Amino acid sequence: MKNKITICVLFALSILFACKKDDYKNDGGKSIAYVDMTTYDYLKSNKKFDSLVKVIDKAGLKDAINGNITFFATTNYGVADYVAAKKYKRSVELGDENIKFTIQDLNVQELRDSLKTYMFPGKINREDITLGGVLYDSALGNIPDVKFMIKFRRSYSYSNYVSFIDYVTYTKVIGTRDDKEADQATIPQNQKDKAVDCQTSGIITKTGIIHVLDGNHRLFFNAESTGG
Repeated sequence: MKNKITICVLFALSILFACKKDDYKNDGGKSIAYVDMTTYDYLKSNKKFDSLVKVIDKAGLKDAINGNITFFATTNYGVADYVAAKKYKRSVELGDENIKFTIQDLNVQELRDSLKTYMFPGKINREDITLGGVLYDSALGNIPDVKFMIKFRRSYSYSNYVSFIDYVTYTKVIGTRDDKEADQATIPQNQKDKAVDCQTSGIITKTGIIHVLDGNHRLFFNAESTGG
């Protein structure tokens, strides 16, 4: 029935509409949601997250990742772009474009604090998410003028197949919510919210929930130049 989106239909669509940076789009959650592994072990078992696991290890957050949390995971592409930006910045500072720079050269405290903005206490799965959205503090705690919103973004792009698809969206809300402003065109650039859809949502591990962010998302919404 078109008025009820089944996970099986969504899984079929995920294969049909695959793209380069997203191995698949699985907008209704995983077809088999439960994996008999901890969150960390699941990430480590999937090559898509090789670089993310290195970042987690560098930050010393394995135990935190394995806690009773909801985690928004970034793929290798987003980590690679972030490292490239940090490498370029450092090369400019040193005046040497040939420097070696890897995940191991990233600032540990910066990584630890920033990774916690993808972690939320408790399990927030699809049945807990609404179109209106809910504001949360991340595992980093209260951040002045910053909240994180988890909501559905409803898309009618595939109306020939289903009535709609609800993408889980992770948003860094700066100040007030942009979608509540009467005239969004007047919002200063540095005050605009930053949002990214999930390519896969509702992976249930032995310890928590994983939502996988779109492959085009650069770690921590970093927008620095990579020099390319």
